[in-house]
Amino acid sequence: MKKSLFLFLIIFGAKISAQTLSVKSPDNKIEVTIANNEKLIYSVSYNGRNIINPSQLGFEFKDELAMTGNFTIVDQSVKNLKETWIPVVKSKHAEILNSYNELQLILKEKSGPMRQMEFFVRVYDDGAAFRYKLSRSAKAGDRQIIKELTTFNIPGDPKAWIVEYGGYSSSNEAEFIEHPLSYLNEKSIAGMPMLMEYGNNCWVAISEAKIENYAAFYIGTNGVANQLTTKLVPVPGEPETGVKVRFADEVYTPWRVLMIGETPGTLIESEIIQNLNDPCAIKDPSWIKPGMSAWDHWWSGEVKMEMPVIKQYIDLASSMGWPYMLVDWQWYGKFNSPEADITKWAPQINMPEIIEYALSRNVKIIIWLYSSDVNRNAAYKKAFPLYEKWGVAGIKIDFMDRDDQQMVNWYHDIIKCAAENHLMVDFHGAYKPDGIIRTWPNMITREGVMGNEYYKFSNKMSPEHNVKLAFTRMLAGQMDYTPGAFLNVTKEQYKNQTPAVVWNTRAAELSKFVIYESPLTVVCDHPDNILNQPGSDFLKIVPTTWDDIKFISGYPEDYVAIAKRKGDTWFVGVMNNSIGKKIELNLSFLPAGKYEVESWNDTKNSDKEPKELKKTFMSIESPGTYKVTMAKNGGFVAVIKRK
Repeated sequence: MKKSLFLFLIIFGAKISAQTLSVKSPDNKIEVTIANNEKLIYSVSYNGRNIINPSQLGFEFKDELAMTGNFTIVDQSVKNLKETWIPVVKSKHAEILNSYNELQLILKEKSGPMRQMEFFVRVYDDGAAFRYKLSRSAKAGDRQIIKELTTFNIPGDPKAWIVEYGGYSSSNEAEFIEHPLSYLNEKSIAGMPMLMEYGNNCWVAISEAKIENYAAFYIGTNGVANQLTTKLVPVPGEPETGVKVRFADEVYTPWRVLMIGETPGTLIESEIIQNLNDPCAIKDPSWIKPGMSAWDHWWSGEVKMEMPVIKQYIDLASSMGWPYMLVDWQWYGKFNSPEADITKWAPQINMPEIIEYALSRNVKIIIWLYSSDVNRNAAYKKAFPLYEKWGVAGIKIDFMDRDDQQMVNWYHDIIKCAAENHLMVDFHGAYKPDGIIRTWPNMITREGVMGNEYYKFSNKMSPEHNVKLAFTRMLAGQMDYTPGAFLNVTKEQYKNQTPAVVWNTRAAELSKFVIYESPLTVVCDHPDNILNQPGSDFLKIVPTTWDDIKFISGYPEDYVAIAKRKGDTWFVGVMNNSIGKKIELNLSFLPAGKYEVESWNDTKNSDKEPKELKKTFMSIESPGTYKVTMAKNGGFVAVIKRK
């Protein structure tokens, strides 16, 4: 090795010794080490503590030898980057710091077919990520991956919040359950993000970013204690042991992401998932406008697609100052059918009249689509330009329920075509976010979460689940939970019914608008349940995008307290579990000074009458604390402005 290259590596946070290389985060707290011997191995430490013990890298292919090691390092380079960029859609920050050290290796087998592979490692102050680049083979045609050998060898048996969807084909809607990590076994197909508490001020979450022309992955084990494996989603029609990814030219895997911090708040505040994606690909994204939306869903009744009902929801959006109204299923009549035509509206409604009426009320329309109706005969290529001519602002596409390579590519096709026709996209029945909103900000939100709709037909929902979402699913990014349920009842009063009810307090429901991340926030309830009701005034002023975010305190299943800033105003949301409690909020997120607080609180009677809400005004000073009392299943929201 040349001396100049050695110095270059040291300067930028990497070192090399024989066949062992390492790269550190800018603050030197996180270190990723790569060992290139008979096997290609990596490990990760945080504050000098192993968080990933030596773990395997590589691939198995169909009709090829596995690529696991026996490499020569053909070339290597290290770079660092420190930049700030301004997101088109400000989910958490007005400006995002992107600061990392990166190690890139070009590896070539020493013998046999002498195939080449590239390996990239990026280390940030709040995590680490790595990915592979595979090239075409000597023989023309597809290469076929049957197994990615990436493992995560976890030391000890940390507490983990694990979500299982029952297979590879799902809408990613289930509860994250607390288990020791050893709960997982060879049959497990666990979703992500997977949060782990190592103890002694160490929290880690596993996820992935920038999924393109590749299958998403789930977590299992290989029979070795707490050695997590990468379970790629099979190509449709292939068995679990079959082909996962096909490619004829080069392919990059998604980034395998480790979010790392002393508190779970570091992970909540992190932008690592977006940072691992490319800059905005839309030349002029000024037409992308986040905001709140009314929704004529079956939440409060069965959808009949009647003009007076649609106009009632448009009036709700207009009265509340929301920019959007979502026209749900059946607007084009029979759906999920060969006869479905997404370019024509059902006979009982008049789409031009709906759009014209909405515009007269300063509201724009978003329309629902069934995924198979969108895809059949490439209907979207004709429909999307038509929607732009109609004046439609966005589309909600539902029931994909897959994240194999083919479906991932379909998402990209849809998002790009929508962008060409100035349409925002909200995917339901969707897989987890991967940061694509940075590159394609019209991909403004997605479901992939067990949200409010489950109160209508399931007994799975609970205040504990809602709290856990902030520490788990939300780490991946935007989630269309559809908050805004104003028929609040006690647990004893709760049942599945129409109109739907929820067993949390009104204040807890309001807190979802601050805590949950969704630049397009779709409100679930009926106009009669919202207009002029306690808390509706908060829904007129709460933003859907933010300039800053600060985790205040909390713990999965217990409570979560988050502060978010819009301009000079701070919004605070606190969500409680099913045990009433008093907490003190540290006001260190506020610059020193005096402030006025307007708050919406649980009352002494909210345990029995969850709809009750108390509004208060007071003065506070930072530094200092703020006392909050929450009912069981309760919450708290506040707006804080400098005096």
